[in-house]
Amino acid sequence: MKPMNETPRPRSKFRGAIRLFRAGGITVFLHWSWFLVAVYEIQQRKRHYSSLAWNGAEYLILFGLVLLHEFGHALACRSVGGRADRILLWPLGGVAFVDPPPRPGATLWSIAAGPLVNVALMPFLAGGWWLAVKAGWPAPASSGLALLKTVTAVNFLLLAFNLLPVYPLDGGQILRALLWFLLGRAYSLLVATIIGFFGVGGIGLLALLLHSPWLGVLAVFILLICGQGLRSALALARMERAPRRTGWACPACGEAPRLGAFWRCHVCQTAFDTFAAGAVCPRCCSVFVATRCPACGALHPLPAWRAGPPPLPPPLAAGSG
Repeated sequence: MKPMNETPRPRSKFRGAIRLFRAGGITVFLHWSWFLVAVYEIQQRKRHYSSLAWNGAEYLILFGLVLLHEFGHALACRSVGGRADRILLWPLGGVAFVDPPPRPGATLWSIAAGPLVNVALMPFLAGGWWLAVKAGWPAPASSGLALLKTVTAVNFLLLAFNLLPVYPLDGGQILRALLWFLLGRAYSLLVATIIGFFGVGGIGLLALLLHSPWLGVLAVFILLICGQGLRSALALARMERAPRRTGWACPACGEAPRLGAFWRCHVCQTAFDTFAAGAVCPRCCSVFVATRCPACGALHPLPAWRAGPPPLPPPLAAGSG
């Protein structure tokens, strides 16, 4: 279930993360474990180049590819009126914390923009490598040519892997957004997470066949996220079946809120009915200055919610002949 009330978000997910910089209103964090993996990967690939400096350059460029991908998600989300102000980079890649409006089109664009960044980079990277080969770079530049070849290949592999229809990879979330047009918000997420569980089995089997610890860790991560997605889908389905509360309506879209504990406190994670509780968490007494509409995603103070849909414009006066 998506949190509906607005309050400062907890930083538990960023525990152990280092704040790198802020650009365009988006703060980039780097998890400390990234450095350990960087040292390991650079040592493992030291025979591929003439010096470790090339290995370091390779890892930093791949870091940049992931960062551009995540900025694609974040900027696209903000372009449709969503919230995206943090990116976390860690050994398995990156995570852009995006919160688009609850519409299938907005969600589709927010997710698809990440892979589109990799698509846009393909002609530049592949073209640069092809031109370098045709130009016949001399032997001292062979490490630079190998670096360009590796970055081109990794960009393609990242694109191909991310587009697998396995939730929560980009491909799985794109599939969910497309199904949203046909099945609705809750059941599209339910189908996507079920497909994701099958994908976890495939990635886990591949990890065993290739003896890859990274694929194994990735399979466990996807399994955990699919579990969260399944719980969210079931909660959304319960919310969509619940009756609507009379006397209240969203000031933006006119939708009446559902009766039930469908809002979650960001402080203590308690689910509660914000309209019955007066926008105060019944457990920790946190006061919420704004309540999010489940239908359109807009935030409004609780007193601003009014009964009934927005008023119709007055009828035009008939002219006299």
